[in-house]
Amino acid sequence: MVAPITALAAADLEVNTPAISTLKNSMQTRHGQLAAHYGSGAVGLTRDGLIAVRDANAVLLAQRQGVNSLVSAENGDRNALYKEIATANGHPEWEAEVRSTFAQRWVQKAQGGWWYQDASGGWKQK
Repeated sequence: MVAPITALAAADLEVNTPAISTLKNSMQTRHGQLAAHYGSGAVGLTRDGLIAVRDANAVLLAQRQGVNSLVSAENGDRNALYKEIATANGHPEWEAEVRSTFAQRWVQKAQGGWWYQDASGGWKQK
């Protein structure tokens, strides 16, 4: 287990390729739509570097399908981002470690009041 962590320390997590740039732009645009749902507690950050609907009751019934679509699109981009970063570093086998590192970064960057999953999968408010 030491080798992957040591290897990841040498990985360039800020590497940029056209595919990574496209994914980041898409995620940045979508973030504007998701921010209110993070703030309300409807959507939270999962321990595996994705997002999930945490409290559907915090979303008006008429908006739930739209929120579910946003979450699905965001998770698709996040999964692709982790894969692209590992591949751009010449080590596709690092995808799990890249995902884990980003999961920690998302929580660190989260605003106060947002929800996230701890290591055991329980929800906590930042």
